[in-house]
Amino acid sequence: MRGVARRVRSLPIRARLSLLVAAAVAFAVAAVSVTCWFVVRNQLYNQLDDQLRGEQVSSQLLQSMLTNCRSANPQELPRTPNAPIVTIVYSDGSTCVDPGSEEMHVQDADLAVADGLTKNALHTSSTVDGATVRVYTRPVADRLTKQVQPGIAVSVAKPVSEVTKPLSSLVWVLLIVSGIGVLGAGVAGLWVARTGLRPVDELTEAVEHVARTEDLTVRIPVEEDSDDEIARLSRSFNSMTSSLASSRDLQQQLIADAGHELRTPLTSLRTNIELLTRSEETGRPIPEADRKALLASVKAQMTELAALIGDLQELSRPDTGQHEGRTRILAWHDVVESALRRARLRGPELAIDADVRPWYVRAEPAALERAVVNILDNAVKFSPEGGTIDVRLADGVLTVRDHGPGIPADELPHVFDRFWRSPSARALPGSGLGLSIVARTVQQAGGEVTLRPADGGGTTATIRLPGAPVPPPDERL
Repeated sequence: MRGVARRVRSLPIRARLSLLVAAAVAFAVAAVSVTCWFVVRNQLYNQLDDQLRGEQVSSQLLQSMLTNCRSANPQELPRTPNAPIVTIVYSDGSTCVDPGSEEMHVQDADLAVADGLTKNALHTSSTVDGATVRVYTRPVADRLTKQVQPGIAVSVAKPVSEVTKPLSSLVWVLLIVSGIGVLGAGVAGLWVARTGLRPVDELTEAVEHVARTEDLTVRIPVEEDSDDEIARLSRSFNSMTSSLASSRDLQQQLIADAGHELRTPLTSLRTNIELLTRSEETGRPIPEADRKALLASVKAQMTELAALIGDLQELSRPDTGQHEGRTRILAWHDVVESALRRARLRGPELAIDADVRPWYVRAEPAALERAVVNILDNAVKFSPEGGTIDVRLADGVLTVRDHGPGIPADELPHVFDRFWRSPSARALPGSGLGLSIVARTVQQAGGEVTLRPADGGGTTATIRLPGAPVPPPDERL
């Protein structure tokens, strides 16, 4: 049985569906055929029994049979075609049968009727020649007085072949019809399987094409009004390939942008190091002031490279999934206070006016602090000397407002793009990834971040995160 199951599982889906349909139809046809056979059988037997009960044996026929049985030379009495077998049964077990009729075996039920113990008997018996018959026995009544004559009964019998022959023909008809039905069901199942699995074939071909060529532009056509499983699978595949194509494009763009950004500091480092190396090789010392400037430039370029590599590592992490295991409940106000301390060290000449109120969020600690630090760094970088930075945290909304030159309206849509830097800020240190990291971190925490021009000049950065003013008892927000 297990071997058969394994062989069935190894068949193609079309073959399995066809076999399943054929098996289901075969079972249904078999059940209907067997039920039909039993119903027809019962009806035929009931019809035969009703015929036996309705058979009227005339007194003249009984008298002729009795006279013929007592005669020394009994003669065959005339009979009509398909007439039942008539037998006179005595209580002592003897019988009187027309010489031209078949003699039947007497049953106890027949003797009970002859003895007057039962009114009638209906049963199946057999003839001396072995033929099976259906027998109905009833008492014999006097022709004039209608009184039952004791010790004698008459049996009327018909061959069961009147039932079995039509049943045999019915069996052959049912077998032929069932065979045609099962064969037709198998063909129909194969057609249905081919038609129904055609979208699966298209999906398989598309997947094989993608695996062979890595062409993610392949799309499976889907009817707009279709919402079955195949259509949903096709839409999911199209969505998956679209997401993969977008991810690959972003990766390629990130690599290209990273290469472009790395080229400048690497070129500067190479130039400075070559100057120092040539000075050592030629024995021509570089003036002390120039040497210090070169070393300071090398140090600055190394710092810029380290920052750029750190930003690239942050952006290379998956957008979802892997960071969820590192999230926990955080006191956002404490994160903001820590970032404020770092901002004051980087801009000691600036005045930072902070109003931070308690708010608890679920996020990754290091990523959230880095996002807040990046926002404050931008405010410090673009604030004029002696300027003021306003920081507010209330009801899950953090606003950072500086009084710098602001961001032109045509540049606002690009501020969160990777490696994008305002033309006015390209001379300042930075990689152009800070706000991208902010947007990514806030999105992972379920919030949103926006930048807009502030009234009176400058820029206002706003971060909204879901949470609560008090930590939840079950440690879940």
